[in-house]
Amino acid sequence: MFTDLIADREKTVTIRIDGNAHTVTAGITVAAALLSVGVRRFRETPAGNSPRGPFCMMGVCFDCLCVIDGQPNRQACMTTVRQDMAIDTQSGAADLDPFGHSGRGDA
Repeated sequence: MFTDLIADREKTVTIRIDGNAHTVTAGITVAAALLSVGVRRFRETPAGNSPRGPFCMMGVCFDCLCVIDGQPNRQACMTTVRQDMAIDTQSGAADLDPFGHSGRGDA
């Protein structure tokens, strides 16, 4: 369950954050990776577009939600980085319908 990050500090992976490539330490969380490259705003709230970033770093607060490999509303603090992972900051409410239906009966 626990990982010795000291042994992994020399191992790196390349990830894409909002389309830009970054090299980060292997074995860290997406939240830690974003913070390490200077990203502070992970998402904006649906009401008011208030910026949010990690608060608890243990999966309780959901302020670190972002789009990971095309899947919205992923908790960055609970996801480990991997090579070629695509991470996008999230604005407002995510479209949770994989088929793109609007919910207005226009299936």
